[in-house]
Amino acid sequence: MEEPSESLRSDRVELSRLRMTDLDALERAIHESLDHLVPWMPWAAGHSRQQTVDFLARGQEEWEAGRAYNYAIRAGGVVIGGCGLHRRIGPGGLEIGYWVHSRWTGQGLATMAASGLVREGFQLAGTDRMEICHDAANQSSGAVARRLGFTEVARTRVPEGPCAPGEVGIDVVWRMTVDEWRAGRGVPTPAPVA
Repeated sequence: MEEPSESLRSDRVELSRLRMTDLDALERAIHESLDHLVPWMPWAAGHSRQQTVDFLARGQEEWEAGRAYNYAIRAGGVVIGGCGLHRRIGPGGLEIGYWVHSRWTGQGLATMAASGLVREGFQLAGTDRMEICHDAANQSSGAVARRLGFTEVARTRVPEGPCAPGEVGIDVVWRMTVDEWRAGRGVPTPAPVA
């Protein structure tokens, strides 16, 4: 498959391709979660509506070019976060990113969303590995990678130091190969929404 499905379902969450029509719902989720996001997401500290507009516009271009595939995470029809597959770790690789509204954390929803991305990403032509990268202090992100069956492969000091207030400046990289996924090591997920 050349590009991922625009809508995916994974247990209790639905992922849908982010579009400009999601602006208000995404803004609401971000605004309500700033205290939760600022420690881990460098973009959150100076957040503005224009920043979200620019992100959505850039996301459309990146989807069409095959560089990134960004999704809204929905539960009960409400946007509760965002996630994506990003081609920024070299040929054959996809990096997974995710965040969830502060009221929806601790319910396994980020894991469910990331699980859907793993399944879909490994079906894209030429994908041989996926990675999740987070700051060492962000134990919640590490727990998602661990639950999905990823293996920690590196810890490296970030030369410029921490990028957000909650960070310690050490990147943790988790990896899963397509062979590991095919062997059933990863968490199985339901098929894309028809």
